[in-house]
Amino acid sequence: MQAAIRGKSGLVFVDADIPRPKATEILVKVRASSLNRADLALVDGKAHGTAGGTGTPLGLEWSGDVVEVGSEVTAYKVGDKVMCSGLGAFAEYAVADWRRAFRFPSHDMDYETAACLSVALRTTHTAMRHVAKLEAGQTVMVLGASSGVGLMALQVAKHFGAKLVIGTSTKADRRERLAEFGADVALDSNDPEWSRKVLASTDGRGVDLLVDFLAGPFINDSMRAVRIGGRIVNIGRMAGETGEFDFDLHSMRRIEYLGMTFRTRTLEDFGDIAERVQRDFWPALRAGQLRLPIDARLPLAQAAQACEMMRKNTHFGKIVLVQDA
Repeated sequence: MQAAIRGKSGLVFVDADIPRPKATEILVKVRASSLNRADLALVDGKAHGTAGGTGTPLGLEWSGDVVEVGSEVTAYKVGDKVMCSGLGAFAEYAVADWRRAFRFPSHDMDYETAACLSVALRTTHTAMRHVAKLEAGQTVMVLGASSGVGLMALQVAKHFGAKLVIGTSTKADRRERLAEFGADVALDSNDPEWSRKVLASTDGRGVDLLVDFLAGPFINDSMRAVRIGGRIVNIGRMAGETGEFDFDLHSMRRIEYLGMTFRTRTLEDFGDIAERVQRDFWPALRAGQLRLPIDARLPLAQAAQACEMMRKNTHFGKIVLVQDA
């Protein structure tokens, strides 16, 4: 089969054997795969959890049909349509532990749509509901809302009953579209007054929860935008992995600063998370209430071009690689 791996200097395609599933894995004929920011790190040879370096299978998210199941798998059978996360999505076949897979929420969902959902649903549910304890009636800000997971975070805030949702994007055309996905207020995070505008939108109080995809130099303004006793949950660090942190501001506002990742979670954790995600989101997915826009569709052979498109940050929503049925 054709599979993309990290070569000596970037993404290359190689002829590879079709993987065989281990006891707790399923083998999937890949129909579509979607890009995530972490894919760029792997393409560049950087580590993502325990993965990384030359020879790493590329692609973290895909959808397709189960063609083989491991000896201990009872939750899935050959022929099931699934959406998965793991390694090796930019290939004709990929394996995933069964706990990192979901059945399609409805029979009429297409492969391209499904390929975009697994990571975004799992991430937003875990960060916002399970870690940050979002409750109905609270106010939410999504800092860096025009990414795929950011757009899902806006919708998830509304899904769980947030009374006010604020989103940011540095591009005017993207800010105009944030309302389609649940934002009541759209701000430019490059505006030096953005934290004051958050306070103005919340009667001087600040938001209950700030969902942070940027980090880096934004951390202190983020704390100013959160109410006393509020929470920040960090999901991404697109603006930088380090920054100057005002410890006194953090203390004075009594903010809970929460970290969230899947790179240090066990497969048992993934199984528990999958149950929560399906319970809370599957009815909304069937009703069309949670969605992600697909900005571009490219054939699998153009995986390198798709990564460069993501690197240029000109897209809105998801970039998808498709394969013939």
